[in-house]
Amino acid sequence: MEAVNEKKAIVLLSGGLDSATVAAIARDQGFALYCLSFSYGQKQVIELEKARRLAGFFEARQHLVLNLDLGRIGGSALTDQGLEVPKEGADLDREEVIPITYVPARNTIFIAHAAAWAEVVGAGDIFLGVNALDYSGYPDCRPEFIAAMERALNLGTREGVEAQGKWLRLRTPLIELKKSEIIRRGLALGVDYGLTLSCYDPDASGRPCGLCDSCRLRRQAFAEAGVADPAAPAD
Repeated sequence: MEAVNEKKAIVLLSGGLDSATVAAIARDQGFALYCLSFSYGQKQVIELEKARRLAGFFEARQHLVLNLDLGRIGGSALTDQGLEVPKEGADLDREEVIPITYVPARNTIFIAHAAAWAEVVGAGDIFLGVNALDYSGYPDCRPEFIAAMERALNLGTREGVEAQGKWLRLRTPLIELKKSEIIRRGLALGVDYGLTLSCYDPDASGRPCGLCDSCRLRRQAFAEAGVADPAAPAD
């Protein structure tokens, strides 16, 4: 039940480790959660079931799943059936390297939809699990992009104009954290990482491949955090 004058936040919820953590942070800060996920033509569609379970875990006020067909645009190993997810690893420490798993303009598209919903439900905050440290190759995960999007949305929306450019805030609490630090933060807030999926190329049953860059980063992060990954498949 909606409380009078409650703080509302849109949370972009992918079903992964990072978005689960930002949902926990938003809840800890007293926000009522309006979780937003996308069926955008991604191969790892199992992540939507993970997102649904996480929305329930966090007692979201609402969980909205929007259908977009970015697969028709292609250009990414996550959406284009003609491109394979790389398994040999990529040089993620070099900013000039943009991996083939980058989905063209994905965060621009997702944030725009989140802002539209925020106007309708009366939320002035959007929480995103972007991280510039582990994913520096993704241009739409960088602080300068987030700042530019926040300014654009405050200029180009009714709520932004009426609030004189001080309506919407894009919250990125993980953007400068190491993955192991994100895990520790989430565990302190009670996140059940067994509900999450990070793999770019899971099998039909949702079992992670263990070889893609996202699987490698997750495995390394849990090792650095000194805790077992509850979602790791049994040997």
